[in-house]
Amino acid sequence: MAGSVAQRAGYAGHAWAFLQYLLGLQELGHEVLFVDVLPSSGEPAQDRARATYLTHQLRALGERVPVAVLGSDAPGLVPADEALSFTRTASALINVMGFLRDERFLDAGPLRVFLDIDPGFGQMWRELGLADVLAGHDAHVTVGGNVGKPGCEVPTCGLQWITTRPPVVLRHWPAAPVEPADGGMFTTVASWRGPFGPVTYQGRTYGLRVHEFRRFLGLPSRSGADFELALDIDDAEQRDLELLRAHGWRLRAPASIAGDVVSYRTYVQRSAAELLVAKHMYVDTRSGWFSDRSACYLASGRPVLAQDTGLSGLGAAQRGLVLFSDLDEAVAGVRDIRAGRVRHAVAARVAAERLFASSVVLPELLSRLALTSQSRTARTGRRIARRGGAA
Repeated sequence: MAGSVAQRAGYAGHAWAFLQYLLGLQELGHEVLFVDVLPSSGEPAQDRARATYLTHQLRALGERVPVAVLGSDAPGLVPADEALSFTRTASALINVMGFLRDERFLDAGPLRVFLDIDPGFGQMWRELGLADVLAGHDAHVTVGGNVGKPGCEVPTCGLQWITTRPPVVLRHWPAAPVEPADGGMFTTVASWRGPFGPVTYQGRTYGLRVHEFRRFLGLPSRSGADFELALDIDDAEQRDLELLRAHGWRLRAPASIAGDVVSYRTYVQRSAAELLVAKHMYVDTRSGWFSDRSACYLASGRPVLAQDTGLSGLGAAQRGLVLFSDLDEAVAGVRDIRAGRVRHAVAARVAAERLFASSVVLPELLSRLALTSQSRTARTGRRIARRGGAA
């Protein structure tokens, strides 16, 4: 599996998104290797810390997964030549958002799988001729559950898309105790804008989380509930920061509560529920996107109040996973969750077990990719582990 973690070291929620796949595949009997790329910043100590961030997070969880970071010779990492040998004998190379562009690895991968975790962006970039992150892959997978279906505005680019749900490894996300009393904090960990800019496609502009969140600024005062955002937002966004605080939103820096995977998990499990406001891209295209972070809340027995991106396919009822489209529906959802916290908590865990457990999601995905747990990487993976490449 290839993706970008080192460049976003300190963002534990981002790291968890990859760990769910890596640890989930291990549980199914696969040998796995994570491949990252880190351009030099000119600061060797900082580069080493970023390169080994994921291995340190794995160690904190008591897990062992070999990690290679191309462009780094930091200790404890799998050398590039061994990573390339591993790739040649693997069953598949899962390339998240097409991050890995190294032709040696793409050529070595027997089945090159593009995994789309930001539905709409990559597809529209390709159609507009801005960038083609989809090229060079044999299969295309997306967490946009509606991509390729009627009513979804995400272009397919003439490709056959396999839809999947974000997995969560339940043994690392046990249900946490729930206090039955009313109250408690609705939380989330999110970026205000994120790494991508808005995209104008076929006369419509598809925006970011900020463009949706402004519609719900009045939620704390309207609902009477407490809301806290661990929000990655630039200090230059003074107008939005002032608006958020004026409307009763509590703000925290993500690094203060989610810099490592254990702290991130603790923050989620100490919350009463999650408020999920999606990117405008996901909402307006009716992509069917659902957050990997929200799957962690559900597994923890924490209900999710989720903005509807076309999620009817999840069979969401008004328990555990509560959908809203406008401010009135969001207010009603908050009140319903607060009035039945234990009922919603139980339903949240059930939803995670039924819909998002890695033991459910990943076998379905592998089956659609025509892969089984009889991976040819076992011998190579054990060799890497013995030579000290594992975390």
